[in-house]
Amino acid sequence: MTALHEDAERCVRIIQAKDERFDGFFFTAVVTTGIYCRPSCPVVPPKPKNMRFYPSAAAAAGAGFRACKRCRPNAAPGSPEWNIRADLVARAMRLIADGVVDRGGVPGLAARLGYSVRQVERHLMAELGAGPLALARVQRAQSARVLIEGTHLPFTEIALAAGFSSVRSFNDTVREVFAMTPGELRDAPRPRAGIRGAAQPGPDPGGAPRSAVSGSITLKLPFRQPFCPDNLFGHLAATAVPGVEEWRDGAYRCAYRLPNGHAIAALKPLPDHIACRLWLTDPRDLTAAISRCRWLLDLDADPVAIDEQLAQDEVLAPLVAKNPGRRVPRTTEPEQFAIRAVLGQQVSTAAARTHAARLVQAHGEPIEDPGGGLTHLFPTAAALAGLDPETLAMPRTRRATLMALIGALNSGDLTLDIGGDWNASREQLYALPGFGPWTVESIAMRALGDPDAFIVGDLGIRQAAQRLGLPEKPGPLAARAAAWQPWRAYAVQHLWGTSDHAVNRMPTPV
Repeated sequence: MTALHEDAERCVRIIQAKDERFDGFFFTAVVTTGIYCRPSCPVVPPKPKNMRFYPSAAAAAGAGFRACKRCRPNAAPGSPEWNIRADLVARAMRLIADGVVDRGGVPGLAARLGYSVRQVERHLMAELGAGPLALARVQRAQSARVLIEGTHLPFTEIALAAGFSSVRSFNDTVREVFAMTPGELRDAPRPRAGIRGAAQPGPDPGGAPRSAVSGSITLKLPFRQPFCPDNLFGHLAATAVPGVEEWRDGAYRCAYRLPNGHAIAALKPLPDHIACRLWLTDPRDLTAAISRCRWLLDLDADPVAIDEQLAQDEVLAPLVAKNPGRRVPRTTEPEQFAIRAVLGQQVSTAAARTHAARLVQAHGEPIEDPGGGLTHLFPTAAALAGLDPETLAMPRTRRATLMALIGALNSGDLTLDIGGDWNASREQLYALPGFGPWTVESIAMRALGDPDAFIVGDLGIRQAAQRLGLPEKPGPLAARAAAWQPWRAYAVQHLWGTSDHAVNRMPTPV
């Protein structure tokens, strides 16, 4: 199958149509200007003979081109390829987006993937035209730009926070990528608001200007249209653990751990972007903090491809037409979700929240929230190592399941990671007592990000199947759902959406 950037004729048609759906799929460089753009750049398209196409912003930069100041190509939504694949390149890209190369270098990335440095570099270069260092460098430059334009931090602090080894490399990279010095970037006028999807500083989710909130960073998170926020934010708000998550002022707020500290994020859905406001205990975590927010809200999905596939099914077609662009609500911390999944076995959403809230109050790490009512970080497996199961108000078998999970996470027998192998993680989970298809597939869908995870035995799925005339028994329903591959996790969202449960509705203002 020919990669999109290798099909010049199709790329030209996409550029001439300014089709935003393909932002992030490929990048267009113009030999007469020396710049590269996203496909939807608002400027007049150049002559086809002057266009060159690249699979990544890093490849375009490596070829000597600089980022367009109008469309900000390195701030486009990420390629959906990294969300639907579980091969080496896709896993590497998810980890690079999370800042692994900035923290541990290429050897650290290779170790997380279980491959040699040479193998990782070879595969990335072959598919993306750039190695891990070049890919991380462009991402580092974008993090620096967010801090330059969205804060008043000194450039020396921004250089460290964005992952640069020195102020000199920070200055050189910013100048090379953006054709502007850090000072010029800070003083430059911002792009027009009409350019959809430009990831840039903006009003904070609560409506206050940036300067009104000390210590916070506000920005816009772009996504591909269409976008249905109802089940996404409805699910996150309805299952929110008190103290760790809340719905406030029209935004979902959560506290989560990062490599150098923790973050509090406020995420508010708007028609053409997600308004994001971040409080970081350490600015070095900016890249990871943004990556976790995008992952949480599934913002790099390709809704057109997903909806086209699901709409071919006569049962799902009306559901897709009614709510196109559904996303899968994920998690900022895979380990946390696994623990919550066990707490939620065979109980209601309200009961699962109660169990989780008790665990947070007893074992969570207290935090301060300058913008709301969050009080704790969810306890890690290490913090729960000494948990007395007799203190848990749940059946003995579920206590044993929870303690087995905690033990496996602490011993390293179980690894849950956004860059992990989905099938290998499933095998590790199934090896634990009390882990059946419901728990394993829930974790695969929401913690690991497998777009084809299918919770065939879920009560809500069985009830939806009954309403829609689909097979209700797990075996026949799984066989029927084979036609929905590789998007069965999105089919789950549409099936859940047939009920009037709170997870399917935008939360009411609080």
